[in-house]
Amino acid sequence: MDSMMMGAMSKASMPGMEKMDMAVMQACIDACSACEQACTICSMQGMDCAPACMNCADMCNTMMRSMLRMEGMTPAVMMAMLDACIAMCQMCMDECMEHADMSDVCRMCAQSCKACMDACMAMKDAMMPMMA
Repeated sequence: MDSMMMGAMSKASMPGMEKMDMAVMQACIDACSACEQACTICSMQGMDCAPACMNCADMCNTMMRSMLRMEGMTPAVMMAMLDACIAMCQMCMDECMEHADMSDVCRMCAQSCKACMDACMAMKDAMMPMMA
């Protein structure tokens, strides 16, 4: 995301999210976007992992879009969404790892899911002080 958008997000009113580290949020948005793309590509291979990949792509898209909204983000809801995204990425990664030795696309998808999980966990860690 460009610096103008990040600047606008940092000045936006996000009740309950005033102390959010925008760099952590940006890393999570980027990881969700990359995972969505990798899962979409992987789902087109016709492998057994296709349904998991499609569901993961949808979840990552929803997570990313939610973080891009400048209003209405509450810590409790964001935590629940991050948990759902982590769970979906874990499931997709596990499915794709079953084909990773036969498919570079599945291996790429699994790696992308892992990166997304890590970014979502970092976002959760950054949000913990807001939960008090």
